[in-house]
Amino acid sequence: MKKSDNFFEKVYDVARKIPSGRVTSYGAIAIYLGAARSARMVGWAMNNSHNQEQEVPAHRVVNKKGLLTGKHHFNGTNLMQQLLENEGIVVVDNQIQNLETIFWNPSEELK
Repeated sequence: MKKSDNFFEKVYDVARKIPSGRVTSYGAIAIYLGAARSARMVGWAMNNSHNQEQEVPAHRVVNKKGLLTGKHHFNGTNLMQQLLENEGIVVVDNQIQNLETIFWNPSEELK
């Protein structure tokens, strides 16, 4: 499979590598892709990820403070939180708990 030049495809490729029970941030993905100021574009990619043939675990991408800022893009009231909790992640008031211990940094993990 050839590496895509499409930014959204690159975002999806990174997101698919986030292990179950871990989360990363829009900004961490942007930095890893060499586009440090493109966290918002990563968010747009996550918002559009439900259109992909191959599943993208968009629920594992949160803002830098661990807030579930993309939750309104999931069907169902608390689907994003439920998916995270099913993986053992604790969420209180839309905030990931113990973010520093479960944070997955693609720049460190995908060297």
